[in-house]
Amino acid sequence: MKNIHPSAVIEQGAILGENVIIEPYAYIGKNVKLGNNVTIKQGARVLAHTSIGDNSTIFSYAIVGDIPQDISYKKDEIISGVNIGKNSVIREFVTINSGTQKANGFTTIGDNAFIMAYCHVAHDCVLGNNIILANNATLAGHVELGDYVIVGGLTPIHQFVKVGEGCMIAGASALSQDIVPFCLAEGNRASIRSLNLVGIRRRFDKDEVERLNRAYKFLFNKGNIKENAQELLEKNLSENVNKMCQFILETKRGIPIYKRKNNG
Repeated sequence: MKNIHPSAVIEQGAILGENVIIEPYAYIGKNVKLGNNVTIKQGARVLAHTSIGDNSTIFSYAIVGDIPQDISYKKDEIISGVNIGKNSVIREFVTINSGTQKANGFTTIGDNAFIMAYCHVAHDCVLGNNIILANNATLAGHVELGDYVIVGGLTPIHQFVKVGEGCMIAGASALSQDIVPFCLAEGNRASIRSLNLVGIRRRFDKDEVERLNRAYKFLFNKGNIKENAQELLEKNLSENVNKMCQFILETKRGIPIYKRKNNG
């Protein structure tokens, strides 16, 4: 069963799952694939080789899968689009661009995404599961967000930046370097201020939170952060501590460490 308004445009070739709802004036391109129980609300556009997972909703006037804002992009060169996982919510006026040849053509968003109004996800971004982007967060090309990342409103993230699992980026920040998993960053330019204690307490038991807390203090409060990460990694304290250490050792853009001002 499908509920498609007569004014909606569904190009021949589009694949629609069961119980799909497509509201007035929505547009679905010929290479789009919609899963079961997907809702495309009034005026939304879904283009290119885009797939949207089961139980997801695209709200009014969002545009998913249009060509990237990349002057080197050649439309006919590759198959391109957006892959969005199940149970995702894309709110009003969000734009999510197709990928480019540099990333095999696809921008990818995992399951349970909640992307609020006016956000922008540029070409070749890779977003994990359980991501939240608050209003007007903007991701430049090739940004990577790990699972359970939250980005506050009005926050831009520079191209090629990586944000590790479980991070919180405060609203009205501007992020241009990589953020270690399970950390909180804020400021313009944003720097790491602490562990994301609220986030990790929701997911991990007390002992794991304490391990992460001790690891954070060791990594950031003395000496060279990469040397500290290598030393801590060799101790193999836990999978999550190892994620922090490995991330630090592999960073390409560097880690923005907060430097307190000396008021004395």
